[in-house]
Amino acid sequence: MRVPKTIFKTRVRNEALGGPNPFEWKDVSTEDLFKGKNVVLFALPGAFTPTCSSTHLPRYEELYDEFKALGVDEVICLSVNDAFVMFQWAKSQGISKVRMLPDGNAEFTRKMGMLVDKSNLGFGMRSWRYSMYVEDGEIRKLFVEPDFDDNCPTDPFEVSDADTMIGWLRQMKSL
Repeated sequence: MRVPKTIFKTRVRNEALGGPNPFEWKDVSTEDLFKGKNVVLFALPGAFTPTCSSTHLPRYEELYDEFKALGVDEVICLSVNDAFVMFQWAKSQGISKVRMLPDGNAEFTRKMGMLVDKSNLGFGMRSWRYSMYVEDGEIRKLFVEPDFDDNCPTDPFEVSDADTMIGWLRQMKSL
């Protein structure tokens, strides 16, 4: 299965703009992200939320160099949040290696079949928690948390974590 085609609305730093907010909009396609690359992407329900902030994102940042040593070109954190929220979340978490990818319109998440209603928590439509390893746009491994459902009363976090992905990559390298 290939990653779905979509365009992400991102913000990039442009020092030529000067001032306190030297950022401009940049469209980034799935082709830009995945073509000719080995990518680990993990998706989570929301920026600044407890599990996402205390464990999920920080552990991928901690293990970033190990991912690189295993042949991963980029590690991407995706959430159904806008570019401004993703930027501030990364800044507050001290994230400098993991690429923060806003899926503000939930288009990629919907096309992945991972869009869920989390209205029971006041979140609205969000991404289910998952991770995947992608080679040149082809999804080679997908870890999806159990109990996938709208308004799930729990927030499973068992298989989309950084350690599970590292373990799988190590196993693949040893074959």
